[in-house]
Parts: sequence; structure tokens; C-alpha cells
Amino acid sequence: MNGHDFILANTALTALPSGGLWFAEAQALIVSDLHLGKSERIARRGGLMLPPYETQDTLTRLETDIDACAAKTIICLGDSFDDLVAAESLTEGERLWITRLQAGRKWVWIEGNHDPGPVNFGGTHLAEIRLGALIFRHVADPGAHAEVSGHYHPKTTLRARGHSVTRACFLYDQSRVILPSYGTYTGGLRSDSQVLETLMGADARAILTGPTPQVVPMHRR
Repeated sequence: MNGHDFILANTALTALPSGGLWFAEAQALIVSDLHLGKSERIARRGGLMLPPYETQDTLTRLETDIDACAAKTIICLGDSFDDLVAAESLTEGERLWITRLQAGRKWVWIEGNHDPGPVNFGGTHLAEIRLGALIFRHVADPGAHAEVSGHYHPKTTLRARGHSVTRACFLYDQSRVILPSYGTYTGGLRSDSQVLETLMGADARAILTGPTPQVVPMHRR
């Protein structure tokens, strides 16, 4: 499988080019911060009228990853919807699409700060879940170990030969991995921001998303 393999708490994981995380032993695909319905929420609050295609684009990539991995379990690490009204405003076709993806699979919705509380979709709705040696939650706990989380939408920039490229990225060290945002219309927090610098250890690495995942030290001076 195309991706970057690494170990967390004696558990083999693969960072996928899309921003999803594959946990092969559990046949589980983990994604974070889909923010489905973001264009509707922005328009509702008087913001820019963005093309309303981000939900379809995000679900297309999610379906591709599910099929490629033959995933039996899906864990969505919170902020799956941009807010609860956005969840309720998805089209019938989009709701049926999610239902079809859930069919025959264990589906876990972790609650995030944008979607606190159960949404009107099938699956299990939890604040966090443990799978094998790993704990899955939306926001990282600074004292945790063997933790998989999201929330911060990390991104990093590579510079070479006078050019630079910025991409969403995974961050991982001996204690945790923080997933990038999987959603189409989402920004990012630079990996050298104070909150991420504080959370991640000195050995932390960044895995850039994209067709060929690249791995660089997170702490660069």
C-alpha cells in the first residue's frame, strides 16, 4: 500500500497519501476533521459563497480509501461535520452515500468540538475509543501515551532550490500521532506553532500528504 509505515506503541500504522491512517491489524481506517457541510455553514453565517462540492469530494476520497484498504472499521476522529446544522443540511444523496459506506462495517463517530453530541447517522457515537494498544480521541491529551487524535489540522512547508510547498501533514513521535484534516475545505495550523511544539517530543516527525508521502523532522531550525 502506498504510504509511510511507522510504529506507535508497538503498533504498525500507515499514513496514507490522502490523510487517512491505516491500522492493518484491526482492519481499521481512521480519518479526522472531515468538516462535511462547511460551504453551507459558511454561507449560512454570511461568509463567502463557496462551491458546494466539498462534501462530495471528501466522500469520494473516503470511499476510495475504504475500498483500497478493504476496511472493516472506520473511526472518524471528530469534527466530521462543520456543525450540527451542517450535518442536518446534507442532501438526501449525501446522506445515502454515508449510509452506503457504513453498510457492513463498524463505524465510530468520535465527538469533536464542531459536532458535540450524536448526529443523526448510524454508527456508534463516543467521546473516545480504545482499539488494541491505542486510544483514539479528537483533541490530544498532553499526558497521554499511545494516542491518536486530530483537531489541529497540522501542515508544514518544505523549501528547496528557492521554492516552497505547503501540505497537510501527520505529526508523530513516541507517544502520539496527530492526523491532518481529511476535509476538502479546511485550513491548517503550522507544525511550528507553539501548541504543536509543546505537544510533540523532540523526536517528532512530519509526514506530508500527497501522492508520495515525504517525511521530515517536525522541529527544524
